[in-house]
Amino acid sequence: MAIVANLTADQGSDFISEITVEDYNGNVSNISNYTARGQVRRTYLSSTAVDFNATVSNPTSGELTIELTSAQTSAMKAGRYVYDVEIVSSGGTVTRVVEGQFEIMPSVTR
Repeated sequence: MAIVANLTADQGSDFISEITVEDYNGNVSNISNYTARGQVRRTYLSSTAVDFNATVSNPTSGELTIELTSAQTSAMKAGRYVYDVEIVSSGGTVTRVVEGQFEIMPSVTR
């Protein structure tokens, strides 16, 4: 089961977040031979999505990084979205590791 974590990004700014994957006992998971992916959508049923640049940054420490560029956050309207991040094993097993609300805070400077 994925953990729930709500995230906030500033419209027009780069966004980066580090995630540590843990097992059910709270031990850091070794995610060698895994890839990561994730998306942000306005609602769960939205047909359009913004893809995170998701990378396994330190596999033996269970660390992955999700990023959005300033161009991506600029193109998103201010407000609440939903997101999730998954890891995929080399054998194709998909595991959702984190999910929640993703809020874009409006920008004044353009």
